[in-house]
Amino acid sequence: MAGSILAGAWQGRQFIAGRWHAASGEVFENINPAQTEQVLGLYPRGTADDVDAAVAAARRSFDAWRRTSRIRRGELFMNLANLIRRDTDQLAEVLARENGKVLNEARAEIIEGLHMVEYVFGTARQPVGQVVESEIAGKDLYVRRKPRGVVAVITPWNFPFAVPLWMLGPSLLEGNTTVFKPSEETPEIGQRLVQLFEEAGFPPGTINLVHGTGEVAGDALARHADVDVVAFTGSYEVGAHIRQLAAAADHKTCALELGSKSAVIVCQDADLRLAVNAALLSAFKTTGQRCVSAGRVLVHRKLLDQFAREFVDQTQRLKFGDPFDPTVFAGPMINGSGVDKVLSYNELARQEQAQVLLDGGRLTGPEHAQGWFLGPFVYVQEHRPAVRTIREEVFGPHVAIVPFDSDEQAVEIYNDTPYGLSMAVITEDYRRWRLYRDECDYGMGYVNLPCIGAEVHLPFGGVKRSGNGQPSAAALVDAVTHKTAFTVNYDRKIIMAQGMSAETSDNTKKSARNNEPH
Repeated sequence: MAGSILAGAWQGRQFIAGRWHAASGEVFENINPAQTEQVLGLYPRGTADDVDAAVAAARRSFDAWRRTSRIRRGELFMNLANLIRRDTDQLAEVLARENGKVLNEARAEIIEGLHMVEYVFGTARQPVGQVVESEIAGKDLYVRRKPRGVVAVITPWNFPFAVPLWMLGPSLLEGNTTVFKPSEETPEIGQRLVQLFEEAGFPPGTINLVHGTGEVAGDALARHADVDVVAFTGSYEVGAHIRQLAAAADHKTCALELGSKSAVIVCQDADLRLAVNAALLSAFKTTGQRCVSAGRVLVHRKLLDQFAREFVDQTQRLKFGDPFDPTVFAGPMINGSGVDKVLSYNELARQEQAQVLLDGGRLTGPEHAQGWFLGPFVYVQEHRPAVRTIREEVFGPHVAIVPFDSDEQAVEIYNDTPYGLSMAVITEDYRRWRLYRDECDYGMGYVNLPCIGAEVHLPFGGVKRSGNGQPSAAALVDAVTHKTAFTVNYDRKIIMAQGMSAETSDNTKKSARNNEPH
């Protein structure tokens, strides 16, 4: 046992075919990352049999759900929105306690999830296809979206409320049924979300919950022959593994939103105060544990010294600590392995001859003694071949300041990484930001803003190792539906497109008559 079980700790359950099931085998602990002696709950370590049962329930429910009026499906999301609004503060406290996100940021995430539900409700009455003009006057052409079937939703711990709703919302509205596996680091908020779906009136089997590890429950979902879509957010390594498992089923689609080495680019004409603020938020909000967190700040060499001085000065004033302390900027790392990974990259930066400006290291004050707390690590690193720390994702409070001499060089540096998720450019010149808009590899771009942030009605995803081009949030609809072409002929004869004759020739007709039996 990691520590004492907190009073009122949750007993986790699986939710399959509209019924809650207590653990019948092994369980895992949900640990408070700010107070690692606290066990917040015990949850079932889901098996392949649990996954089979959940997928079978989703498959049985699919036909009735897809035939349900789209308007009715939307009304259930209105119910869900009202419940989230009712429970916002309680949900935020649960999220902050098991995730380590500071309370005001946890509350903002609950609101982001609410916005996704409201967006989905709003789209319920929107068109589900197009009417397209035909080449032939006597025909009408239609393009319609149809649900793919069963969607497996596998989500991360860093946004354990909003990201599931980015995936579950569009999937269910479009008529798919779902199996949801939340991260084992944040199981309680996932279970509470499913309880709200149940209370909102979603029919049994439309949403199913399986707790467990990625290696067992996640893999079983990814390879399951009766799962039509796998929607996953997480690391590139796990995403690549999921894609390999899914490839065994030739009809399966994967929508993958993966890692990044995002950057803020501070141009020669940047408003320095705005640039420092944008870089601080990008690098250290959520303790650097966002997929879009800036592991790099590219700074024009003429501003380098001044920017570095002000950036370090402001960074030293940031407070990392108890997520429920309103004076805290960011909370703990999610677990001990995350701490070890960041510390290994801090050491690697030194080995790669970085100029270290600030090394917060492990935080050792009394308020940090029982949690996974790290301070910021800031360094200057020149761009050159084979420097790993400015190309690889770290996922923590670790940021490189990388000098550049021209906009073209900044584009080259930004693109010199296997990832392409998020990019922010700080400039007063509209021609300059247009260059970055067109030449950088990214899925989300920002001007005079941090490179973190999302609005649910925009696509969320990236290129290269940051994803496979089927992003989450509003754009997930393209992954969880398939488009059908439907043609209706109103004429009394068949007229083919592209000028091809549809009438049989006289010779053909004669041949047909000659072959008739006498």
